[in-house]
Amino acid sequence: MATDNIIKKYAKLLVEYSLGLQKGDKLLITSTYLAEELLKEVYAQALTAGAYPEFKIALNGTEKIFYDNASDSQLEYISPLNKYVYENYDTILHVLAPFNVKELQDTPAEKKQKCSAARAKLNKTFMQRAAQKKLRWTLCVFPTNAEAQECGMSLSEYADFVYNCCFLNEDDPIGCWEKLEKGQQRIVDLLNRKKEIHFKSSNVDVKFRTDGRTWINSSGHHNMPSGEVFTGPVEDSINGIVRFSYPGIFMEQEIEDITLEIKNGEVVKAKAAKGQELLNKILEIPGAKRFGEAAIGNNARVNRFTKNMLFDEKMGGTIHMALGAAYPETGAINESAIHWDLLADMKDGQILADGEVVYRNGKFLIA
Repeated sequence: MATDNIIKKYAKLLVEYSLGLQKGDKLLITSTYLAEELLKEVYAQALTAGAYPEFKIALNGTEKIFYDNASDSQLEYISPLNKYVYENYDTILHVLAPFNVKELQDTPAEKKQKCSAARAKLNKTFMQRAAQKKLRWTLCVFPTNAEAQECGMSLSEYADFVYNCCFLNEDDPIGCWEKLEKGQQRIVDLLNRKKEIHFKSSNVDVKFRTDGRTWINSSGHHNMPSGEVFTGPVEDSINGIVRFSYPGIFMEQEIEDITLEIKNGEVVKAKAAKGQELLNKILEIPGAKRFGEAAIGNNARVNRFTKNMLFDEKMGGTIHMALGAAYPETGAINESAIHWDLLADMKDGQILADGEVVYRNGKFLIA
């Protein structure tokens, strides 16, 4: 597993680069106790930075206990503590360190849908404050056996994969992320001058407009690791068909071989080889038939599918589109209780911007 040096570098990267912690910041750290090693180091460095860090730590099995026993009113209940954090805290760090990634595999789809739909107002608050730069947040991973097994690796192999994707094996991880950010800025600057984007491959043929919208350079501040560029398409401009060649993961359940037909920005037909019932339930959530994001993965170190979208959506040679809530900083306006990323391979495809080929066979032609 990790050496003390890797853990210190990881904490430094999160505290100084990703979150940019400052004196007086109120910080909530959420995770499970499996990440104790990293959490303690983040805590120490946050205190050194002058912040006020606190923890919210989950126990093994409690999520399944909740769904097995909660009434409808409990499924829809919004914690006033969570509400206070989203409305008042300066920073949130969520460290994924699951005990069991299949814990909710058999939870009824309608329960997941009801719980997700109830969070619409809370999610809107979160996204608005983040767009206004009043709330800084970062999502990252601490390697656990559950996630290692999910993507077919030993724990040590998975840990090496995670740390390599975050540049933690390099002498200066922060410098590496600054270099990636600079390279992606050239892509963002190009795309921000264009008005129409066309994703085209053997499985994808979809067009959308981006005039009046902003492409964002995602370079390790909100997600660690990162390495993508994204925007919010003009809501009613999306037309075409896309087959997502990787499974969609929704609340720990896989939906396989999803094909969506889109007309004037709305999903009009949705098919899945496995998980059709859950897919139908997701699309019943208000705002979930429209797209809040279109994005292009650009991190060459994420070189395999892990069933964890934090990594997978950054994979070089892929695009992803998210059903549901848009990020307000892009200028997009779609609102929903969910933001569900779906991933498609583009290694045999191309991306056209105002008719110009800017990306071919998994790579930008300017990068």
